[in-house]
Order: sequence, then structure tokens, then C-alpha cells
Amino acid sequence: MLTTNTLKKHVRLILVVAAALFARHNAIAIPTVDLGSSSGFAVLAGSGITIAGPVNSTTITGDIGSYPTTSITGTGNLVLNGVNHGGDAVTQGAKSDLTTAYNDAASRTPTMTYTPVFDLGGSTLTSGIYFDPSSFGLTGTLTLDGQGNANSVFIFQTGSALTTASSSKINLINGAQACHVFWEIGSSATLGTDSAFLGNILALTSITLDTGATLDGRALAQNGAVTLDNNVITKADCLTASVPDSGNTVLMLGLGMVPLCAFRRSIRSRN
Repeated sequence: MLTTNTLKKHVRLILVVAAALFARHNAIAIPTVDLGSSSGFAVLAGSGITIAGPVNSTTITGDIGSYPTTSITGTGNLVLNGVNHGGDAVTQGAKSDLTTAYNDAASRTPTMTYTPVFDLGGSTLTSGIYFDPSSFGLTGTLTLDGQGNANSVFIFQTGSALTTASSSKINLINGAQACHVFWEIGSSATLGTDSAFLGNILALTSITLDTGATLDGRALAQNGAVTLDNNVITKADCLTASVPDSGNTVLMLGLGMVPLCAFRRSIRSRN
């Protein structure tokens, strides 16, 4: 039979574990960046879109458009699974929403600040806001860990550029989604040859995808051009995400009640 002291110890231990689980599941989450109407675009530019390479060598899933410079050249090299809005009213509204989204992402308070010109290659990061006052590089592999939460948000802020090396890539694990990854770029972004990149690129100036680079996300340039060459860009939409399961917390609380009830019965019988 469990003694009174043993019962007390069990109750305290189980309740401490349950409280820790409860705190983990109910931690304040980083809110996503609302792209507004720009979310419908896979490629959005300010001073035109240029598509180089052989005929039908670039595939874009999602809408495209550019404003105030409305030129889109090389459409014969493009397979478009979406709408070419050119510089129409839809594009103009999306550009306005992009500015709002960019300013939102730039205003977030960093949870991690790196030394200038930090290379993210080899890192495994959880949900957070990551800031480099100069530029981010990516050589090798960056892993983003959702920790079982499909709503995990990752925001990368750079004062200047983003440059990825050839054949670099980003891996998503444990529920992380490309739609919740945001790159707020203070100037321009360049994705290296045959690199595999993920997330929504919000560049103040321009975006360039070198030959063979792929993007699961969006290339959204406020003021500059988007330049493509034999690329695949797929607009990243979020899968339906449920609220993180708090079943473990409920289970632990329930288990904690068992010895507690036994302890109360023991006290009553003694009385």
C-alpha cells in the first residue's frame, strides 16, 4: 500500500509534468504574415519579369504580374498554371498588400540576432524570428523543424541580401510548412544554380533565380525585377492545420488525479 508521503510525492511529480506539458502546448505562437491578395501570386514584381532559357523550360504554378513596370518578357519559355495579370488592377492591389506584408515582417522583434553575413547552412531551427543586420547566405542544407505544429512560423529578416549557393536546399520536418516561412530581404535575393528553396521571398528590390533553381513558395519583389531561367516555382499554400494536440496534458492531469483520489480516500478512512 502506498504511504501518505509516497502518494504526495507521486501527485506532485505528475502535476509538475502536466504543468510543463500544458505550458508547452499553450505557448504564445508567432503570428503568420498576412500576404493579403498577393498570396495568389507565385511571382510578383515592381519593374518587370524576365524569363530566359529554352521554350517551356520554366514552370510557374500561381499567378504572375508586375507593376508599375508591366513588362513580362520570355512568356514563350513559360508554362503557366495560373493567370498572367500583367499590370492590371489585381496586380496593383497585390502590390499594395505586399508592401503591408513586407512592413509587418520587417517590424517583428527578433528572437535571434546573428553576426553580419551569417550562413544558415547546417542549422536546424525551430519557429522564430531570425535577424541578420547585413545578409544571409545558405550553403548546404538548412532544416526547419515545426516540432509537430503545422502552424509554426519562421521569419528571416536581413538588412541587405539573401544569397544561396549552388545545390543548397531547405528541409522541412515535423509539420513545418513552406507557406509559413517568410524571407524579408532589405535589398535583393539570388537563388543559386540548382538550389531548392522554400518560403515566401519578400524582397524590397529584386529576385533572381539562377539556372535550375526551384522555389516552393513565392517570389515577391516590391520595386525591382524578377529574373528567371529554367526554374520551377510552386505557390505554397497551407495544408489544413489543427490546433496542437493537448491530449498529453489531459492524460497527465487525469493520471495525477488517481493517486490524489486514493490519498483523499485514505485520509477519510483514517478519520
